[in-house]
Amino acid sequence: MEHAKRLTHVFQSEDIKIEHIKDKGISINKYIADSGYCSRRKADELIQSGIVTLNGSLATLGMRVEKNDVVKVNDTLIKPIEDKVYIVLNKPEGIVCTTERHIENNIVDYMNLDEVIFPIGRLDKDSKGLILLTNDGDIVNKILRAEYGHEKEYSIEVDKPLTKAFIDYMEQGVVIFNLKTKKYQQTEPCKLIQEDDTHFRIILKQGMNRQIRRMTTALGYEVVTLERIRIMHITKKDLPLGYYRYLTNDELKELNRAIQK
Repeated sequence: MEHAKRLTHVFQSEDIKIEHIKDKGISINKYIADSGYCSRRKADELIQSGIVTLNGSLATLGMRVEKNDVVKVNDTLIKPIEDKVYIVLNKPEGIVCTTERHIENNIVDYMNLDEVIFPIGRLDKDSKGLILLTNDGDIVNKILRAEYGHEKEYSIEVDKPLTKAFIDYMEQGVVIFNLKTKKYQQTEPCKLIQEDDTHFRIILKQGMNRQIRRMTTALGYEVVTLERIRIMHITKKDLPLGYYRYLTNDELKELNRAIQK
């Protein structure tokens, strides 16, 4: 499998980093996330499952970690990573956004980096376009959670001509099954821009599993191609399909501003 290709003349400045609020010690879930081991939410699950210890004792939610404290997950020592990386990949179709290495065409093997990284959110195997990757588990929820209002824009081609009813329903919200809550629910209102008879762009602040494909199917359409072209202020301009780059100084500054709201 061909791995991701490096772009030249793109760099990440050492003095521009994502800022996090400092306090006396940090919460244990943030400490684990800062190690690049997993996101804060996943860290909470690990703590609740009873495999996390703090200074040799079973950890509980809400504990704080101070200098010289020892945190372990399944007896593996956890240490925060000092050098954080923030990468944008223009993902080809066929790559699976998972860190599970036994899954064929997983995104970690595709990237083939020395750093331990994981994707922020998902982009399904049959779709292409932008995906962010990082070793900073602390920012994942800040970017993904719908209540923060961070936009994601997609370019879509469907299998038959668009109608006004289709556009109206898509914008107002479509009732689909939420795989996470195991309930039917109406998607949040969104913006749709028609480009021609079968192509449109859609801007979402929500992120349900395979949401766009399931919305279109519910309205009697099928997706032919789906490409994510923007995440917040980050676009795929000048980034060829299959290539990646580190976020620029300006992108990092804007990301820092957006997640501190």
